[in-house]
Amino acid sequence: MDLRPAVEPDPADVAPTRREADPEDAAGQAADRGPEQAPGPHADGTARDYWRAALTPRMIGLFVLLLAAAVVCVRLGAWQLDRASLRGAEKAEAAHAEVLARDVVPVADVLAPQTSFRAEHLGVPVEVTGTYRADQQIYVPGRVVDGQDAVLVVTALWVTQGPDAGAMMPVLRGWLPPEDLTTDPVAGPADAAVAAALAVPEGEVTVTGYLKDSEAGRGSDLPPGMVGAVSSAELANLWGGPTWSGYVVEFTTTPEGRSEVSPTGLHHAPPPGAAEDTGLNIQNLAYAVEWVIFGGFALALWVRMLRDDVRNRREDAGLV
Repeated sequence: MDLRPAVEPDPADVAPTRREADPEDAAGQAADRGPEQAPGPHADGTARDYWRAALTPRMIGLFVLLLAAAVVCVRLGAWQLDRASLRGAEKAEAAHAEVLARDVVPVADVLAPQTSFRAEHLGVPVEVTGTYRADQQIYVPGRVVDGQDAVLVVTALWVTQGPDAGAMMPVLRGWLPPEDLTTDPVAGPADAAVAAALAVPEGEVTVTGYLKDSEAGRGSDLPPGMVGAVSSAELANLWGGPTWSGYVVEFTTTPEGRSEVSPTGLHHAPPPGAAEDTGLNIQNLAYAVEWVIFGGFALALWVRMLRDDVRNRREDAGLV
């Protein structure tokens, strides 16, 4: 019989029957589980809310109204853009008419050989003195002048006076109907009157006309004596000599007047027109941009109203 007192077990050695909740462990488990998701609609609930709000009669009516306003704004912007282009062209035409009406000046005062032809040179009335070469005349078919089919007549004028003496200036002396030429331009026309019109003036002459920029070369299978364009580069290859980056559209062979009828009997070519790239009127262009912006505002306003309507609906339902 053991009379030793019973030893009380150490509480630390006794396995707990139920683990008490540890605040730190609870916090860690909560962190592992992630944040609690608040009750609410599914992921596509917001899209459904927008569709429901957008398809209400009120929002449909507002959309139709604001869309019509946006269309009107865009059309007004397009109209202002057309006005900008038209007014830009009108302004360019008026400025070009002033250039054509200037007094005649020596070509050396405006443009030198082998220099770039700039926009301000187009249509400037100039005079140049030199001698024509009868064997340096070409024809440019396939043109239309005042609604009529035309063949341009271009002749080399070798400058004899001024700082550019020795250079070659192409001169558009005029035009004639295609039927006036034979199939062989080198042989010349059969009609005596046409032959006289095409005859190159002899001796030193002073040619007055309008400056025109060189055309781009056009490769073609034309008969000898014909070219596809009044190209300074191509003419320099044909006739040689330093030349200009443009040519003269003749309006008379004397500097005293600007005759409508060529003394040689050729039809005068019309003065060169204004440059095609005339720009836009800035004021009308600004109006066009404003109208397009107003149209965008109209659609943005409907989107804003739709968002406000959806938010109000969700607030009323306690979802926000």
